[in-house]
Amino acid sequence: MLDFLKVLRTKCITGIVSGSDLSKIQEQMGANPFEVFDYVFSENGVQAWLDGASIGSESISKEMGESNLKSLINFCLHYIADLDIPIKRGTFIEYRKGMLNISPIGRNCSQEERIAFYEYDKSHKIRETMVKKLEAEFGNKFNLQFSIGGQISIDCFIKGWDKRFCLKYIDPKSVVHFFGDKTDPGGNDHEIFADPRTLGHTVVGPDDTIKQCKEIFNL
Repeated sequence: MLDFLKVLRTKCITGIVSGSDLSKIQEQMGANPFEVFDYVFSENGVQAWLDGASIGSESISKEMGESNLKSLINFCLHYIADLDIPIKRGTFIEYRKGMLNISPIGRNCSQEERIAFYEYDKSHKIRETMVKKLEAEFGNKFNLQFSIGGQISIDCFIKGWDKRFCLKYIDPKSVVHFFGDKTDPGGNDHEIFADPRTLGHTVVGPDDTIKQCKEIFNL
């Protein structure tokens, strides 16, 4: 994938947008994203870079206020404490500048435990149920949105601070192709996938992403 992205970059301007912070993007890529992409958007674009230089930075704590943020965190910790799931580890809430990442199993789980929870969640709908509770309690109250992201977590952010946030930094005259796997309603790729400013493409993995890019960009 990294080799392909280098080739793709010779054909068009490329970017990555993730709900994760920069260190997690680097860990997951196994590479320096600034050497691979023109645009790097961490935390849905709340932290933004172009050609390695910062072009934007916001903060959910400043937007919400510390008192409101604390009440949300307390609710999540109580909710997770009462959940009866097969495994719990640590780091159930990870604060990022642009969002809270909430994980019922905890982000300290191993890869095997991550996969096991993902399969368990498919049938028991742990995250889907928690999202509904959070939306009812805090959605309108604090202007928050909650999306199921990845295999183990829920992203919580200010409404409008989903992945569409990054589009503000891109020339509106550009044709933007977006590739994501969580593109259904409720997934954290859905909003940018469905946005009229993008041409959205649903992918099921790296090989599929490469295949679709080759077809679109005649590679």
